[in-house]
Order: sequence, then C-alpha cells, then structure tokens
Amino acid sequence: MAGPFEIDRRMLIAGATVLTVAGVPHGARAQETPVIDERAVLIVVDVQNDFCPGGNLAVPRGDEVVPVINALAKRFSNIVLTQDWHPAGHSSFASSHPGKKPFETVEMPYGRQVLWPDHCIQGSKGAEFRADLDVSSAQAIIRKGYRREVDSYSGFVEADRKTPTGLTGYLRERGILRAVIVGLATDFCVSWTAQDASAAGFETYVVEDACRAIDLEGSLEKAWAEMAENDITRIRVSDLPG
Repeated sequence: MAGPFEIDRRMLIAGATVLTVAGVPHGARAQETPVIDERAVLIVVDVQNDFCPGGNLAVPRGDEVVPVINALAKRFSNIVLTQDWHPAGHSSFASSHPGKKPFETVEMPYGRQVLWPDHCIQGSKGAEFRADLDVSSAQAIIRKGYRREVDSYSGFVEADRKTPTGLTGYLRERGILRAVIVGLATDFCVSWTAQDASAAGFETYVVEDACRAIDLEGSLEKAWAEMAENDITRIRVSDLPG
C-alpha cells in the first residue's frame, strides 16, 4: 500500500486548506526543553493498526514508534490518544463513490477530498490501537472522522477546518499549557495536530524520534518548516527531562 498511499498524500498537500484557524493567535513560544508536569500533555496521534505496516494506509516503519512512545508515556501524568473512527460507508472512502478508485479525489462541500480505501472502520481490527502500545494511563481518546460526511486529520479541527473535535476545550478545562505530540505521520496528521495545538494557544512540541514520516518529495522538510513558523519546537526524546 505504500506506493498509492504516497501518491495520495501528495494530492492531499495540493488540496489542503490553511491549517491555522483564522482569528486565533498562535501558541506561546515554546522553550527549547518543555517542563513535564501537571500542565503538560502527551498527545499520541493515530498509532492504529491500519497506519502501521500491514495496514491499509501504512506509514513506513510506523511500528517503530511504539516502544519509544511506551517509554515516553511513563513520564507524563496527562495523556490523550487520537483515533481515526470512521463509520462504514464514510464519504472519504472510494467505495462510497461508484466508479472512483482509492487515491482519486472528489469535491466535497469543504473542498477537495482524497478517497481512501476503507480503513479504521468503527469496531474493526484496523481501527484498534497497536496491541503493543502501552499507554493504559491515558485519560481520553479523541475519536475523529466519525461524522459520515466530513473527514478529520488533525486531533483538534476536522477537515472542513471549522468543526472542532472538542480537544481544545478538554485541555483548557484540565489546565493544560503544553502539548508534546508524537505518532503518525510526522509530515501529515502529526503536523496538522501540532499546528492546530499552537493556533489554539498551547506551547507545542513535536518529538521527532517518536514519529515516523512519509517524506514524499520534500514533504517532511516542508512540514518542519511550517511547524517552526507556527511556534512549534522540534525536539528528541533525549531533550525531555527524565
């Protein structure tokens, strides 16, 4: 699946709308090393079977993030998971559009939509988190893409770029100030989630070695540049306090 998945992600870049929410200031300028305390949250993005090797939309070497995230999670008292959670027949599936094939596009009310193979269907094996992902202390799971007519890449705002997932409100009510983001894939869902976290006012970090990327035709370099422009700090696990 790697070949067509890469083609699709290129198309997704071309058709993506601006990630920053209009009228909302960017997050606070992050320090080089985040403070991990009760005001920090670890956001684990989409570490699900369908996005790991053998899945329908596998990120190359995506399974390698699991032991890194498992170790990192032990340092956080606040953990949130995001999970793709599509109903059967979701509008983003090629199977919902007669005559269309996976990785082609259609126009939706919110713009161009890439058509995916059926994936992360509610209750399916592909939608499950990796069995070896050990983050049992997580307090919340943000399920996204469950509205039949709207896809969702970011953990904060759906693909129409105006429908919130509820994560911003949850974190604000919990008194969270800092978001440390890991998961799949660096240059797409992680980047979108990080940029929306910063736009919502959180001090935002992405842990490079706790993510894996598609890195298609410079997409990874572009994503890091966009994240830097949005006050997001790129760090490694070794930069975090023990």
